[in-house]
Amino acid sequence: MSKKIAILATDGFEEVELTSPKKAFEKEGFEVEIIGEKSGTIKSWQKDKWGKDFEVDKGLNEASAEDYDALFLPGGALNPDKLRMNEDALTFVRQFFEADKTVASLCHGPWTLIDAEVVEGKKMTSYKSISKDLKNAGAHWVDEEVVRDGNLITSRDPDDLPAFNAKVIEVLKQQ
Repeated sequence: MSKKIAILATDGFEEVELTSPKKAFEKEGFEVEIIGEKSGTIKSWQKDKWGKDFEVDKGLNEASAEDYDALFLPGGALNPDKLRMNEDALTFVRQFFEADKTVASLCHGPWTLIDAEVVEGKKMTSYKSISKDLKNAGAHWVDEEVVRDGNLITSRDPDDLPAFNAKVIEVLKQQ
């Protein structure tokens, strides 16, 4: 049975943090859709400058967590900082947790999870600069390549993408 994954992103996502997992997921035969704050395109960030535009498959107003098996939140500092201020995005994230579906995030992506109020008591990792934010929100932060706590999978940065992609695929194949 094929899995369907929602990638929630907006302008300023770190390009490789979306493209590497998306490519790995699609290689496994998973269906992947980019969910944006609105339809149209979103612009990536490439290390220290703006990158390519990416087509949004659905706006948040068209998407429902019921239609997906998993949610993926890429990082980049700008992307999750915008999403965490969007109540529709936070509601979308919460729906995955309420349905006990797989949620995967890396780098700064957990910022959105903090504002969705779903990290308390979870063992997680992230980009080191937001470790205190996660701890203050009640998460147990660790400095590890990839961390799985139930259906939540987190990694630190783009260097961890091979392990992160493999873990998400492994978990989805087990379900």
